[in-house]
Amino acid sequence: MSSREGIRGLSRRWSLREGAGSVRQASLPARVLACRGLSDESAARAFLEPSLSQLHAPDLLPNIDSAADRLLAAADAREPIVIYGDYDVDGVAATAILYHTLRALAPDSDVRTYVPHRLDEGYGLNEAAIGSLAADGARVIVTVDCGVTAIEPAAAARRAGVDLIITDHHNPPEGPLPEALAIVHPRLPGSTYPFGELSGAGVAFKLAWRLASRRAGGTRVPADVRTLLVELLAFASLGTIADAVPLLGENRVIARHGLSRLKHSPLAGIRPLVVASGLDGDTIDSDHVGFTLGPRLNACGRLGHAREAVELFTTARGERAAEIAASLTALNTERRAVERRIAEQAAELAVERGMTGPDCRAIVLAHSEWHVGVIGIACSRLVERFGRPTILMQESEGVCKGSGRSVPGFSLHAALQRCAGSLESFGGHDMAAGLRVRSDRLAAFTEGFTRIANESLSEDDTVLSLSYDTEAALHELTPDAIRQLDRLAPFGVGNPRPRLRLRRLTLAEPPRPMGAERNHVALMVADGHQRLRLVGWDWAERAAAISPGARLEAIVSVKIETWRGRTRVEGQIEDLMVDRPAPSAVF
Repeated sequence: MSSREGIRGLSRRWSLREGAGSVRQASLPARVLACRGLSDESAARAFLEPSLSQLHAPDLLPNIDSAADRLLAAADAREPIVIYGDYDVDGVAATAILYHTLRALAPDSDVRTYVPHRLDEGYGLNEAAIGSLAADGARVIVTVDCGVTAIEPAAAARRAGVDLIITDHHNPPEGPLPEALAIVHPRLPGSTYPFGELSGAGVAFKLAWRLASRRAGGTRVPADVRTLLVELLAFASLGTIADAVPLLGENRVIARHGLSRLKHSPLAGIRPLVVASGLDGDTIDSDHVGFTLGPRLNACGRLGHAREAVELFTTARGERAAEIAASLTALNTERRAVERRIAEQAAELAVERGMTGPDCRAIVLAHSEWHVGVIGIACSRLVERFGRPTILMQESEGVCKGSGRSVPGFSLHAALQRCAGSLESFGGHDMAAGLRVRSDRLAAFTEGFTRIANESLSEDDTVLSLSYDTEAALHELTPDAIRQLDRLAPFGVGNPRPRLRLRRLTLAEPPRPMGAERNHVALMVADGHQRLRLVGWDWAERAAAISPGARLEAIVSVKIETWRGRTRVEGQIEDLMVDRPAPSAVF
């Protein structure tokens, strides 16, 4: 770095988003819109005001009519239908979407749900579950958020006389697809569907829509069913945001309209979850889904069994719904503590084993005490800290199983495909995946995976980077300007909250620790004319050595906060640099 030094654990590269240079004299909102490729008025309007009319017709998805017709026939004949979902938020939400749709279109139908136990069964379809469900009378199994790589389970379903319908959004296999009655997937080979980034819940919503239109015999559906479909966007928004698919295109439409229905949703379980999460007085946004609602729904799948979350969203009512919602909150508190311990231990091991040095661009670790249901989140923490694709696994009885998270530009799924000879199984996305490897193959897998990462990533690629939309002066950060920026919401992958670079700041007051554990910090900064309060989450230790009068630069995201009836603009610290800090301030 130059004479300025970061005060984070690792320096981060700051870069200006493309498109900002040509509109330096425009207003702050106009500059940010230009960074997002929204200089054109019509494009900006379409983005800022996403309409349900922007959703693509569901019949464009491959094989969706075959799937819808078989499900409707089974529902009418009261053949047992099992919705087989994944144990994360996306899978739970997708399960709820199909459950409510089938029950609404065929009230006498026999619709059941099944979600595998993360620890006992692992991800996706498994042959034992297929056999058990078939023995219990299932005649149709429809997967949500899983199944596109389930070759052997599909064969087991066929042998058991069960019609298997697969709906999924994960990467399809490079070889043959499972032999199923229908596979509904936006990115199947040969698919012409216009948007390939739907979540599992998004695919399930499209199937629900198609079920409704096939039942109605045309594109228009009865008013009550249309109302249900709109309300089901609440579930679809949960899955879409929590699964970290890009919040662009159809996903943006789903997320925007679904979020607006969460707080007062009449659908099973949503209101009790909102209340138990302390959000009944708030306007619910994507941050609330990502950091409050989503983790609670995931917690039961990680530390217990996700069937409780499915029950909450399908059949639970009254006291039972409140009981489940409270249980999810308690499990999430436990999950946070377990995750923190794993992340800290894994970070120490990664450093000890030389996996964070310039000659190693991947982290692969296994430990017998790590909880397999939580290590995926710990992976994300290590990626954020070290800028490397990371795989963490629990080792038990000669098998290591776990999760991986990646960095932009490195396809985790493709790398695992190249290491398939060392693996028992794997599946997932470019940025996230799950895997199993025998302990006696762990060293070979680690060597092979690390070699692929070293070949694919340069040392420069592992430098943590942070992009910002534009530079801004404090006088530009008015409530009106921030409200205009907030129209870009919902924020998430592909559409991050606008980041602004603030130059020539001075620390006006000593840092003020915040929070019960005093691990957060508030900084009052000034530019000679105005002041702005900055908040840094988990920044208290790093900011403690900054003295009043120090010159700063910061990248912040800005929000309007209301406290005791007073509204003010406040910045959240994304990164910070200090001019000529005291030596103790440099980590």
